Amino acid sequence: MKNKTIKYFTAVALCALVFACNNPDKNKAESNNTGQSKGATVNVPSFNEDSAFLFVSRQTDFGPRVPNTAAHANCALWLEETLKKYTGNVVVQQAKVRAYNGALLNMKNIIASFNPDTPGRVILCSHWDSRPYADWDEDESKRRTPIDGANDGASGVGVLLEVARIISTHKLNTGVDIILFDTEDYGEPQDDNNEYREDNWGLGSQYWSKNPHVPNYKANYGILLDMVGVENANFTKEGFSMQYAPDVVNKVWEAASRLGYGNYFSAEQTAPITDDHYYINKISGIPTIDIIHHDSQTRSGFYKFWHTTGDNIGNVNKNALKAVGQTLLTVLYEESAALSQQ
Repeated sequence: MKNKTIKYFTAVALCALVFACNNPDKNKAESNNTGQSKGATVNVPSFNEDSAFLFVSRQTDFGPRVPNTAAHANCALWLEETLKKYTGNVVVQQAKVRAYNGALLNMKNIIASFNPDTPGRVILCSHWDSRPYADWDEDESKRRTPIDGANDGASGVGVLLEVARIISTHKLNTGVDIILFDTEDYGEPQDDNNEYREDNWGLGSQYWSKNPHVPNYKANYGILLDMVGVENANFTKEGFSMQYAPDVVNKVWEAASRLGYGNYFSAEQTAPITDDHYYINKISGIPTIDIIHHDSQTRSGFYKFWHTTGDNIGNVNKNALKAVGQTLLTVLYEESAALSQQ
């Protein structure tokens, strides 16, 4: 994911969309929510943050999941096998994509579908690869070291694996596609002298958006998870999300507020980020939002260990995983209940 405060934001959208509406210094209160939305009659399953954390840890156990490495190949196989435990509809979309430096990367988008024949689908997605460079590390000697990507990638995948596990045992009327994008984070290092191009990032989501796993694929909307395991996470209303899918943002943020997670899901609007959702919106036309942590106190605008060797399992927070996972389940099961009443 890219931030033009560094050099990555799209300037026109930035001017149109950025304005602050909230106090960035607010404290984060941990919720004791049990899984039921306040005042709702819908029976929403409880999200297990311990299970999600184990899914995150299992990914980092492989080592950095950099394309064209053994760790990447082994993790891909594990992700596929894990999702097959929860649904018989798993597709691995393989292709060779070209990186910014000309390297051909062996890409694998991993897609698990629930109720595949149900129209009006929902996409839940995250990227599962990890960055080949710790190019924002304070230690200059480590800036070409691959990172674990525990938060930047694995946290979102861990949440989605737990959502998949829950959906497999709790009836859902909604059609859901969980898409784990590959080769998201193989863009040029920050000190690279070549001219920056936004399309050097998000290679897997670009490929899927042009070549969906189902011909003429349609979905009502999508939700991308990125860096959702930060302690005291601050999920703001990101610019492209508000440009392309404001109704989806408001639906998700409203559900989080009812659940008691308003201190995680901030009312603040922040600048657009060129992340996987950007390509889904731009190429596929499916309104898609990004649940992504924002930190106004860091130079990058992301969490302090972003693209450093500090992005490891020791810095993943279970409470943040719970807040995001429970919110997703609430949105899905409330929509499912509404469909059953039609």
